[in-house]
Amino acid sequence: MGTVSSSSPAPRSAPIATAAAPSSLCAREPHVPADRLVAEMVPPPRFDSVRFGTYLPDPNQPSQSEAVRVLEGFAAGLDGAPAAGAKRGFLGLGRSRAPKTPAGPRGVYLDGGYGVGKTHLLASLWHATPAEPSRKAFGTFVELTNLVGALGFQQTVRTLSGHRLLCIDEFELDDPGDTVLVSTLLGRLVDAGVALAATSNTLPGKLGEGRFAAADFLREIQGLSAHFRALRIDGEDYRHRGLPKAPEPYSDEQVARTAAATWGASLDDFTGLLDHLARVHPSRYGALTDDLTAVCLTGVRPVPDQSTALRLVVLADRLYDREVPVLASGVPFDQLFGEEMLKGGYRKKYFRAISRLTALARDAARLVGAP
Repeated sequence: MGTVSSSSPAPRSAPIATAAAPSSLCAREPHVPADRLVAEMVPPPRFDSVRFGTYLPDPNQPSQSEAVRVLEGFAAGLDGAPAAGAKRGFLGLGRSRAPKTPAGPRGVYLDGGYGVGKTHLLASLWHATPAEPSRKAFGTFVELTNLVGALGFQQTVRTLSGHRLLCIDEFELDDPGDTVLVSTLLGRLVDAGVALAATSNTLPGKLGEGRFAAADFLREIQGLSAHFRALRIDGEDYRHRGLPKAPEPYSDEQVARTAAATWGASLDDFTGLLDHLARVHPSRYGALTDDLTAVCLTGVRPVPDQSTALRLVVLADRLYDREVPVLASGVPFDQLFGEEMLKGGYRKKYFRAISRLTALARDAARLVGAP
């Protein structure tokens, strides 16, 4: 079904506190130094133990098995990657003064809907690539743009040029400025001999329902797409296949009581949290959740505007990456984003956030009524 096998970490059992009051996300204003941003460019905790062997392809979706086969070969081919600084075409293609590389693209682009295991496969590629962790990097498109903002363009090029592989999760086409910035960065890294892998986050209304749409991508990032091998991964969202229905929201009292009884939990009013997220740069949302065992929210309601919604998407991604359960009162998570948002250009992000928050809400159910 294109997901993690039994090696996927089980939900953590949080110790129960007897007196400590829950913390508040709204009281946190983390500072994240640039060197931490670089050091954290590895697969997130949820994907620490994933490998190609723990990906379970859906037998009804042959594209999933094919993706595993291609990516295993791609990782093996990086064992002989030329040294950094070799002068050649994009991803080893084109005329070159360096030794010839094998024919065919040396970049891969995983395209498919949410919940089909693209991040699992991308993290598995990172783990399988024969290079020291310091010579391969893994991050989302947003994290990569945050890194450029923290280090500056030239320093980012110097920092990543010695890498064997750069994995970019959720490559976004919804911000032309950031897309051109990253495409320019990728061109410089490719000139230095860095291989690339990415997963898609296309705009359905613009690029089609999850399709690669090479012509549009070509225009957006100035020709780089022609040098990726696009792997289409079909399937349904594994997070909701054969699993119990997500729990209904709890009462404010249940949420507050559980937060007080759970060691390492935070407790916040949802509206207050949304206001706080507007004052914290998204690059710091990961640090915002440091050391939390659960996030408890009261008064969840539909988000009021698109800017707020996009910030919430980033927070949901960081919580999901770190396997932090979310217990909430108010409206169900599938009512967070209005109909207009779910039909708009960012709807793929919103459906991903709903999917991930629902999974985290299911994890949080074990905390209610704990002794």
